[in-house]
Amino acid sequence: MPIEPLNTASIQQFIQQVKAAESSRARELRLDMVNAKNLAFTLGIVMARMNGDLEKFVKENAGTNMEDIEVVFGSDSDWK
Repeated sequence: MPIEPLNTASIQQFIQQVKAAESSRARELRLDMVNAKNLAFTLGIVMARMNGDLEKFVKENAGTNMEDIEVVFGSDSDWK
């Protein structure tokens, strides 16, 4: 099943509204119900997609041998 591209226009619109409000030093930002619903639904879809992608990644990588990585910042004698 092909993955549909996400329509993030309502998120981008909200970000632009926040930027405009900040630059005009507004103390609040109001959304009408249509824009608020579109933003809420878009955020829900984005979060669901991210969760699904994470579950797919975990499932595909379960049981694989992960390499241990050791980070050394000098020897014990150099530590102060």
